[in-house]
Amino acid sequence: MTTPDMRPDSKGKVRDIYDCGDALLLVASDRVSAFDFVLPDEIPHKGEILTRISAFWFERFADLMPNHMISCDVADLPEQFAPYADYLCGRSMLVRKAETLPVECIVRGYLTGSGKKTYDEDGTVCGIKLPDGLVEASRIPEPIFTPSTKAAVGDHDENISFERCCDIVGTETAERLRDLSLRMYQAGADYAAERGIIIADTKFEFGVIDGEITLIDECMTPDSSRFWPAEGYEPGSVQPSYDKQFVRDWLKANWDMQGEPPHLPADVIEGTSRRYQEAFEILTGSEFRPMKESNA
Repeated sequence: MTTPDMRPDSKGKVRDIYDCGDALLLVASDRVSAFDFVLPDEIPHKGEILTRISAFWFERFADLMPNHMISCDVADLPEQFAPYADYLCGRSMLVRKAETLPVECIVRGYLTGSGKKTYDEDGTVCGIKLPDGLVEASRIPEPIFTPSTKAAVGDHDENISFERCCDIVGTETAERLRDLSLRMYQAGADYAAERGIIIADTKFEFGVIDGEITLIDECMTPDSSRFWPAEGYEPGSVQPSYDKQFVRDWLKANWDMQGEPPHLPADVIEGTSRRYQEAFEILTGSEFRPMKESNA
């Protein structure tokens, strides 16, 4: 989503990116993607929630590793963005430029999604052998690092082995990405567990700034993670969630994945927005109040 006369320098599935010279402005829209498709409907307040949750994690775990965040305050933006302050408030983040590393760093603590599919086929997830007898939503004995390729909009991410990750970015860098991802996941999962949320899996992205591997993009949001309520958790079935799994489940039941994705019904849009807000409130301990009304 953009305002009529704001034109991003580049555009992702959810974020619009503006080049500010020595920095970038990331603007999280209310767009929602699923199965690598950008859906025709937007989720109210979603962009603001993603930005504010990422900022929360960046600030909380700044001592674990560097991140790219400079500021989320619209007062700190270059003056050309001042006319759009109402729109940008809450959903924008000024960040340092990075040389993006071309893999997505996924950590799985529980068996679900594409990992469950390959486990059922051959007992592995991204080439990692797991114990026999696991079921949907089983906790994996130790979190595993399962990288994927970074797909362009309209293309599909591809799960890859750690060895393939080494081929793409080099062994030393791949090992560093694995270790950083597992460390961040464990810290986030431990924190969330204290508040009643299971982070079943999550995706990190990294870049290089001044020669140092740095956490970029977003961090442990409902878009990049599966958040499950700890209360009532029981392996063996798909878990209720605070993330866009609600959207995925509706699409699976109502679309054959052919052609353009369908419009979401109002109750799915409203329910997804409500789940994102609940995730924000549980994780941050603060009531969600939009900094400005959603432009959806």
